[in-house]
Amino acid sequence: MIGRRLIVAIDGPAGAGKSTVAGKLAADFGLLNLETGAMYRAFALKAIENGVPSDDAAALEKLAAETSIGLEATPAGNRVLLDGSDVTARVRDAAVTQAASQVSVHPAIRSWMVDLQRKLGEKGGVVMEGRDIGTVVFPDADIKIFLDASPEARGERRFEQSGKVTTQESILKEIRERDQRDRNRAQSPLRPAPDAVVIDSTDLTLEEVVNKVQDLITARLVLQAQ
Repeated sequence: MIGRRLIVAIDGPAGAGKSTVAGKLAADFGLLNLETGAMYRAFALKAIENGVPSDDAAALEKLAAETSIGLEATPAGNRVLLDGSDVTARVRDAAVTQAASQVSVHPAIRSWMVDLQRKLGEKGGVVMEGRDIGTVVFPDADIKIFLDASPEARGERRFEQSGKVTTQESILKEIRERDQRDRNRAQSPLRPAPDAVVIDSTDLTLEEVVNKVQDLITARLVLQAQ
């Protein structure tokens, strides 16, 4: 169906819905969903388990050299493998998510992760979401999306997903702090690729966002078939 193996890149800030949209598109078009966020969380989990501080760049770089991370597609979604062990459930922990944001600011870690992501997606047939996919990892991706939303909308979504075990104010604070780190880091700051289609999902439903991206993919497939 997908002819030449497409690469779809979806970038955007925390809470914009990238993972959900990527998962839906992967299922609809027979693409492999490469979750870069899960990869960073897996590495953050290893750093926590080994007592490596998230601000110790040299120790993190050494740890990365001893780390294997993989994604395995299943009907229920991706399995996240860390050094061969399934850590799918553990990488969703809030502390691990927070640590992932902190370890990802280090240039050496980002370079290592970019190389790994390129290897996983080099054959195409993938949808990859993150914060620098269309700008750094796959600048030649067939389709580039920058999915955005207001901090307030993203905070509300995260609050609903959390089961309301924390306050919406604290989640919004975390999102603003994450935005600050992502947009101002020295290497690969969060920004739309020049040729990305920017979609503001603040006032859109998930279905509306997915439909917009599906239309873009379908149009590209039709163009390739001509």
